[in-house]
Amino acid sequence: MKVRASVFASFILIFEGIGIALFLRGFFPVPLKSSFSSKNKLSDLPAEPLTGSSPNSSRLPQPLFKRVVIMLVDALREDFVFGANGRMYMPYTRHQVERGSSHSFVAKARPPTVTMPRIKALTTGSIPGFIDVVMNLNSPALLEDNLVWQAKTAGKRMIFYGDDTWVRLFPKHFMEYDGTTSFFVSDYTEVDNNVTRHLDSTLKRDDWDILILHYLGLDHIGHISGPHSSLIQPKLLEMDDILKKIHSALISKEAEGSLPYLLVLCGDHGMSETGSHGGSSEPEVNTPLVLISPAFKRKGGMEKPAVVEQVDLTPTLALGLGLPISQNSVGRLIPGVLEETSLRDQLRFLHLNGHQLSCLLKDSMPDYEKEAGFEQFRVAEKAHGSWMKLFLEGNTSEVLNNMGKKVLKQYLEALAAMSSALSKQLGKYDMYSMIAGMLLLVLLLAMPEALSGAAAVDLPVLPALLSLPFYLLCLLLASVHVLVCTSTESSCYFCSLSWGLVFAAVAFSSAMFCILVSMATRRLPLGPKIHGKRETRTGSSGWSLSELDVLLLAGTVGQTLSLAASSFVEEEHQIWYFLLNTLCLAVFQDVCRKYFREQSGSGDEEEPILPSKDCHPPAHPKAEICSEKWLALATPPFTLVCCRLLRSLNQTGVQWAHLPDVGHWLNSSEHRTVLSLLAAFCLVLIYLLVQRRCSWVSKVALALGLLGVYSYRAAVGNVLFPWQHSGRTTSKGTVEARFVYVFILGILFTGTKDLLRSQIITADAKLKSRGLWEIYSGLVLLVSLLFRAHNLPVLCCCLLVQTLMAQFIWKKLHYDAAQTTIMHYWFGQAFFYFQGNSNNIATVDISVGFVGLESYVEAPAIFLTALSTYAGPLLWACHLVCFLSSQRDRSPVALGHGCYCLALLRSVPAAAYIVLVTALRYHLFIWSVFSPKLLYESMHLLLTAGVCLFFNTMEQSHSSSKS
Repeated sequence: MKVRASVFASFILIFEGIGIALFLRGFFPVPLKSSFSSKNKLSDLPAEPLTGSSPNSSRLPQPLFKRVVIMLVDALREDFVFGANGRMYMPYTRHQVERGSSHSFVAKARPPTVTMPRIKALTTGSIPGFIDVVMNLNSPALLEDNLVWQAKTAGKRMIFYGDDTWVRLFPKHFMEYDGTTSFFVSDYTEVDNNVTRHLDSTLKRDDWDILILHYLGLDHIGHISGPHSSLIQPKLLEMDDILKKIHSALISKEAEGSLPYLLVLCGDHGMSETGSHGGSSEPEVNTPLVLISPAFKRKGGMEKPAVVEQVDLTPTLALGLGLPISQNSVGRLIPGVLEETSLRDQLRFLHLNGHQLSCLLKDSMPDYEKEAGFEQFRVAEKAHGSWMKLFLEGNTSEVLNNMGKKVLKQYLEALAAMSSALSKQLGKYDMYSMIAGMLLLVLLLAMPEALSGAAAVDLPVLPALLSLPFYLLCLLLASVHVLVCTSTESSCYFCSLSWGLVFAAVAFSSAMFCILVSMATRRLPLGPKIHGKRETRTGSSGWSLSELDVLLLAGTVGQTLSLAASSFVEEEHQIWYFLLNTLCLAVFQDVCRKYFREQSGSGDEEEPILPSKDCHPPAHPKAEICSEKWLALATPPFTLVCCRLLRSLNQTGVQWAHLPDVGHWLNSSEHRTVLSLLAAFCLVLIYLLVQRRCSWVSKVALALGLLGVYSYRAAVGNVLFPWQHSGRTTSKGTVEARFVYVFILGILFTGTKDLLRSQIITADAKLKSRGLWEIYSGLVLLVSLLFRAHNLPVLCCCLLVQTLMAQFIWKKLHYDAAQTTIMHYWFGQAFFYFQGNSNNIATVDISVGFVGLESYVEAPAIFLTALSTYAGPLLWACHLVCFLSSQRDRSPVALGHGCYCLALLRSVPAAAYIVLVTALRYHLFIWSVFSPKLLYESMHLLLTAGVCLFFNTMEQSHSSSKS
């Protein structure tokens, strides 16, 4: 059965997408939720334990607080309050912590440390999944049981000012609100002034019970300039003054005989050493929690803050306001809040919390009775009933008091055990879908047929369907499905489908696997040699690998195997740095062998070196050949030097990310002149490297665009013009950035026009090569705008290495498309880490998503952030396309083979991450490391395969039109 190659390749891509979607569906955890669809109500609360025949009443203790003010400062790290600089940053808050009526804690936030999941954790008491990072961009209404809904149902009057994520999560819950966008990180002044301007009038009023304030300025400063910026202290002093104003107003409004107020200062997450967040490092997960109320004892001095979970605030606030605890809360009551209440009320509060956790434990664990915390709670509840019986009988002896303290301790131990058990159940994984999606990656083995250059692909459908392995495989898969769906304790997606649909999918999968095996066995004996370009390798038949081939294959496979250890994932950049250095040494050996050992026997049969100078005569002057030889010899050592310098520019990974680097030194205010000179030099060198193959229109646009890049960096205060003073007031640089965008669009338009003309109107290979290069030039200009000033040397070295390797290594040494592709892949991975990136989502710089924007616009912000983050691999992939397309002396399908090789390389680490995440799914750290990497590998795989299909189709149509 013959099928067109493009149709077959499209078919493979579609099923690759389905496989990735299936895996992601099973990979992202289903949040831990109660099986009851309704929400907790006061009428559903359990009765107070009492030993005896007559049931006790469901009496609730009196609420602890009348008014609650929650001041949430985004990205507030615990060391900003409790650290050595706490007295300087927030003096009034620190005084309340040391001498006031307060309780202080270090509240640990669970990854992902992103705003929307943290708000959900604070209000529901549950632990959100990593999928909430994606939902953070467009937060839907929160439907599950939460503290805000409970307060509204109980008639509490709530006011909110700040991050509009709250307004989207809780629509129609606040009687008054004013939301501000949280994504426009360039603004750190107005975003807080819009909150503070309401305070004076609101604090004078008596028509509210709960006031929530969410300040964003500190988080925005962190994204822009990091936690050690000169802007941090003024912002923290501003927050401290606001806390003082709120506290003074609450004290003045306190009436004698009424319930006390509660002022809560907290952060949703911390801030990494680079100013970002999202991961699981200590600065990101440790946040301060300060509770200020006249109901607490006055402190006598600074005490080391106790450590609690951030979700513990949810049941504490709920019971303090006389509300039911949210059904899905895994938090436990903070005992210090109850210190001034009676022993009976303390036991009752802990009993209510324990009852809620035990109910959630029953819903989430089939063998809940085996949990130690559940058994401890039952024992404590019985002891509580005995204590209540003696208490109601009027017993006032010391024995009763000691017994009550013992019950209190039992409750606290039970709550800690149940909360810990529930927290470990981060979600239920659909392992069936994950494995099924992973198996679909096998279809990638059919891509060589689709990219082989043939117009049609011969599929052995009938022999495969009539073979014995087909029926055995169908029987095996059907048996596995029946076994999984009849014995599993958790629901699987495939088990919910009809049996007919499942068995049809089983038959189809078995047939595809048999067809692929038949194609592979048919092709293997007659398969072409990997390397047919060198005389030393064309003399023998079959497979022949050079030393460089062994290095490339062993390095790629070895890097994939290294992902079996989490430490190698944390420090993956070290592996790529090592592989890149080894590659440079291997290339240097090839260069030396060519020019010294083989020179006497090879003669002077050399092709032109420069891909852009194809019209030159084949014979070069001897002096020129000599200079080219020494340039080729100098290229690998020069590349090694560049890589070593770039390693010192940005510290990345986990273990050494906190150490100072050249980037921090350049960004300091006293070295701004050095940074300005370096940025100017890099922009000039970028122009010289990129303009050589552009049209004169694109050259002018590129020069003006790079000038606009420097003007933008000067406007935002990163660099200086010679006539500019360092104390000049900075701006957002919106006009300058938009000026650059105009030239970027112009260059991309010119390149696209030339590319389309070469494919549709004229079959001009030179015009096609120029069009591709101009598109690449527009991309370089965009990346130079998005990169921070200290990262411009990364882009500069990237272009310089590409130029030298293309002119003196890949073309001169006759490396084939597969070798060139793997080298581009290695360089792209290394430059991803040279930028300062890591496998932790906290290293994503979201501030670049707002370059040239005056307000938050979702689509361009996501596009710019993703482009800046993956600029290294993207630039090397685009250069690969430009380089292979310029090699007109090669076969017309060289580009297709190169793209296939790159797609195969992308699939190897993606499959490895799938296996490793499946094996290590219970580790909390995996969420902050593997998830963004997995998404990146999966999406990059589909994108690469799609580009390969597009260019291969163009090559085939071009070849058919010429014939």
